[in-house]
Amino acid sequence: MFEDTIIAPATAMVKQAIAIIRMSGIDGYKIINKIFSKKVTPHGNQVCYGYLKDGNEIIDHVILVCFKKPNSFTGEDIIEINCHGGVLVTNNIIKLLLKNGARLANRGEFSQRAFLNGKLNLIQTDAINNLINATNDTSAKIALNNLQNKNTHLIITYRNQLLDIIANIEVNIDYPEYDGVCDLTTQELNQQLLGLEQKINDLVNISKVGKMINDGINVLILGKPNVGKSSLLNALMNEDKAIVSDLPGTTRDIVEGKINLGALTLNIIDTAGLREAVDKIEQIGIDKAFQQAINADLILIVADNYEDLINLNPDLKELIKDKEYFLVLNKNDLFVPQSQTDNLEQNILIISALKRDIKALIDKILNLYNTTQITKDDQLVLSNIKQVSLLERVANAIKNAYNNSASGFPVDIINVDLHEAWEILGDIIGENYEDDLLTTIFNKYCLGK
Repeated sequence: MFEDTIIAPATAMVKQAIAIIRMSGIDGYKIINKIFSKKVTPHGNQVCYGYLKDGNEIIDHVILVCFKKPNSFTGEDIIEINCHGGVLVTNNIIKLLLKNGARLANRGEFSQRAFLNGKLNLIQTDAINNLINATNDTSAKIALNNLQNKNTHLIITYRNQLLDIIANIEVNIDYPEYDGVCDLTTQELNQQLLGLEQKINDLVNISKVGKMINDGINVLILGKPNVGKSSLLNALMNEDKAIVSDLPGTTRDIVEGKINLGALTLNIIDTAGLREAVDKIEQIGIDKAFQQAINADLILIVADNYEDLINLNPDLKELIKDKEYFLVLNKNDLFVPQSQTDNLEQNILIISALKRDIKALIDKILNLYNTTQITKDDQLVLSNIKQVSLLERVANAIKNAYNNSASGFPVDIINVDLHEAWEILGDIIGENYEDDLLTTIFNKYCLGK
């Protein structure tokens, strides 16, 4: 149990109609009864109307929303003060609470207390932060799903399955003569390990997609000069972000923008036109274009004629061979495509960036990153890169255990990898933690959350 009581504004410190100040801790009721116009007793959850006073001076008329432990977000007594939203008034109330025994909370300390008091696990606390910072509908849905214990319970289920295997192996090692123990054959062990590894890898793969959607899909626009790359960037963003000119080589550096498509967020990157550079500055821009391809999730190869898309530059072919990419034929307003459309491959899209006729491209992107599976109510998606990397370590440990078992290693050797996998799954939900690590995690959170 924490021995102090923390406070923080739960709403932004700006001029607004209503502000909320949150207080959590052992002395919450004691502090509020020093400054509130009515006696508030910790008997269940309640709402109280009255005024706050500093001695004989009234500070503000407020509504208190009181939650008695353990039925609160943090598991402690919580009192939320709903006051008028002036910055001065809010600050005066915070000063009054501090003067009467409260302490200003650190960033994320309310969520940290909720975790330490067993109200949330680490996946759920991470989901809170992701929900606050969500930039698209899918990110918000993933975060809301992860807040539900039925989803985060999946990690506990996998952990329990591992524990059953470990326990069975250890009992057979220590008490081989005990009749009540089910003898786990090598074939049965291997089948269980393969099945569990597949489930973990499925979760890793879907989580990687979820993280990409959460962070935004990096979309890189490549092509020769004057094919409409900057016009496409402007059309996607629905604003004049990049300079558009008939002069080749206008774009010499990276131009970036971000758009929300509802289910997806796109981080769009326009680049210098790919050609033989006429000077050193243009060459730097072209080099940057190729460097950007390393971190691109989707590459749009833009051309204004069919031949350039069919006969791609060998360097460009090498660049995109392991990437998702679309071939985009631009400037359909300048030619009659009827004679060509009969022979166009299905992965070539015809658009007009200048006229902002890009619906076909948007639909193709939305279809490529279909979010139906990852937004299912019962689907767990880990969007924290550390959690995903830990999950990959779990899959590798189980794979090592399977390989050792298939190679005929003694079961006590196999159990070393299984113990490692079990411990790592505990790290993901916060069964095992270090205080310094927790501080680092929750420092990313908002003040008052």
